[in-house]
Amino acid sequence: MEYVYAALLLDAAGKEVTEQALTEIVKAAGLTPDEARAKAMVASLKGVNIKDVIKNAQAMQMQSAAPAAAAGAAQKAEPKKDAEAEKKSEEEAASGLASLFG
Repeated sequence: MEYVYAALLLDAAGKEVTEQALTEIVKAAGLTPDEARAKAMVASLKGVNIKDVIKNAQAMQMQSAAPAAAAGAAQKAEPKKDAEAEKKSEEEAASGLASLFG
């Protein structure tokens, strides 16, 4: 995870994400750098615009939050209907049972 944070810091500073830069940041944080992880991070970010990825993630989060909020509002607006439907189904079940013992 520290390499992700280091890559985000480098991008925010407008610097290129390189193995050496990642290693220096990890070392500056007081951790022991792992060259293989730094190399893997650089390879996985090749051709990726970090700012665009963050924007898309935020947009997707907003899109998924809107339906959830609407669903929550709908549930708050319909508690009486649920209670009434539950009461009717209980009455129907009771009348069905009563016919068994007729």
